[in-house]
Amino acid sequence: MAPDQTTPTDPTTQHPQGTPGESIPHPGLTGDMDLTPDHGEDSYRGHGRLEGKRAVITGGDSGIGRAVAIAFAREGADVLVVHLPEEQDDADETVRLVTEAGRKGVSLPGDVRDEAFCGRVVEQAVSELGGLDVLVNNAAYQMALEGIESLTTEQLLRTFTTNVFATFWMCRAAVPHLAPGSSIINTVSIQADQPSPALLDYAATKAALVNFTKNLAQELGEKGIRVNAVAPGPVWTPLIPATMPAEQVEDFGAQTPLGRAGQPAELAPAYVFLASQESSYVTGESIKVTGGK
Repeated sequence: MAPDQTTPTDPTTQHPQGTPGESIPHPGLTGDMDLTPDHGEDSYRGHGRLEGKRAVITGGDSGIGRAVAIAFAREGADVLVVHLPEEQDDADETVRLVTEAGRKGVSLPGDVRDEAFCGRVVEQAVSELGGLDVLVNNAAYQMALEGIESLTTEQLLRTFTTNVFATFWMCRAAVPHLAPGSSIINTVSIQADQPSPALLDYAATKAALVNFTKNLAQELGEKGIRVNAVAPGPVWTPLIPATMPAEQVEDFGAQTPLGRAGQPAELAPAYVFLASQESSYVTGESIKVTGGK
């Protein structure tokens, strides 16, 4: 039997050290990458921790979103993945992996910058999955800057609308359908408190989401709905070569104490924990998965 996510392994050698200095077109497809990320396709084994749950994952087509979809399905959840229309090929592969796990998988193309679309996401989840128990706000936009003078208003609006406004809209639409025991999980970032100047606008949105997570957790606690976040460090996904200069992509993550970039599969267990009953007394928190950075 191949090693699974619980097999003791040296974290410094568990995944490749060094990433290629490549650049791919935005928004980035998995098939365009020279080094394919590990989403847990061959390693994640479920233990029934999310049996019967219904989940929405925005940005669920690739990267961390795909890894979370695989893990959720193998833990017993049905999954609706939200993605941009141009990411349909990746979304189809994610849905295939969900259905291969014996769960229902639904793909919904659209742009979370559209407030009405965010409402339709929740409606479709309730209609096709029979309800909603877990909302993962994972879709995000970033684009590296040369400095604040290069930051256009168009990019500023796109970053905040995708990362912050859409999360508000998704939560507002979802809450009326969430019963006690449900969970909202927001993807934030190490950038929230260790910002990089090249990601000035992106880092600000992630700091806003940390605050939003803590605040909404206070409001929804009395309803029995938990709100938490996962804060990744440098993780190898299509977003990286699609939004950063090739020279910055080369050896991405090498500056961490573990000496390498994380893989999406290494993020998924944190989302499973926060979606499961095992985290029943955890709300308003951010779990950092950063390789020690």
